[in-house]
Amino acid sequence: MSFKSLILVFTAFLTVSNVFAQNILNQTDPQKMGLRTEDQKSIDNDKPLEYGYVDDRDILFSKMTWEKVILDERINFPLYYPIDTNNIGNDRRSLYDVLIKNIKSGKIKNLYDDSYFTTKRTLKDIEASLVKVDTTEYGIEQLNAGEQLSAEYIDRRDITSADIREYHIKGLWYFDKRQAEMKYRLLALAPVAADVNFLDEETPDLVPLFWVYFPDAREALHEAKSFNDQNSSMPFSFDHILNSRRFNGYIFKEENVQGDRKINEYITENALMQLLESERIKDKIRDFELDMWTY
Repeated sequence: MSFKSLILVFTAFLTVSNVFAQNILNQTDPQKMGLRTEDQKSIDNDKPLEYGYVDDRDILFSKMTWEKVILDERINFPLYYPIDTNNIGNDRRSLYDVLIKNIKSGKIKNLYDDSYFTTKRTLKDIEASLVKVDTTEYGIEQLNAGEQLSAEYIDRRDITSADIREYHIKGLWYFDKRQAEMKYRLLALAPVAADVNFLDEETPDLVPLFWVYFPDAREALHEAKSFNDQNSSMPFSFDHILNSRRFNGYIFKEENVQGDRKINEYITENALMQLLESERIKDKIRDFELDMWTY
């Protein structure tokens, strides 16, 4: 082996050693577990898979739908847990915690008050719907007596991941005639919980807290990993889970001539029939692709 070849082999060995130095099996310092080196970052090129460009002329058919992702279902648990982060590492967080963290840091900027993106909101705007601050009776007595309010008489209630009941997602089903395939593009999502003022009621009304424009959040959601109970060494990113539809959702609204009315507005007080209507809408979308190949 020539001297030049020996140098190349030695350099490659050092590179591989640096790349895998942070592996839990090779790490000697527990404080550095999970931290990625600059060499790892440069080699991984770990970015969300970019969407391909779709021309208007390539869309033969499209249908906008809104779905509920109910977090009580086992398949949707990766979006809900963990809700108690006191006894686990910083690398595992629920989808809600990831959204809030990146909204506060400024990585997610496009927030809206509804799924039609009519009014843009800021962190300051949504904080009022996420936190309730109240004064106890003893605090009111203290204020009436002209004394300074003590911190112990202030009740603060924050909406946490445990309070999130479901997610609403908005997406477009479309038939790409260039690739002759039905596809789905997720456009927006919203965490849904009870109003912060009625969190402790038994059956409170649920409301979307805010809507996130999904393409803007993909970078942050790609960096955050969800737990994979089939293989813990290969966690899924939240971007992957949502884009590949590794969840179960029920259509509760589709775009229609009646002003995009919801299913429960024309099928009332009958959960079974509402579920069957949701399945009917899904079948209608799927059947379009099947009908393309029926002669």
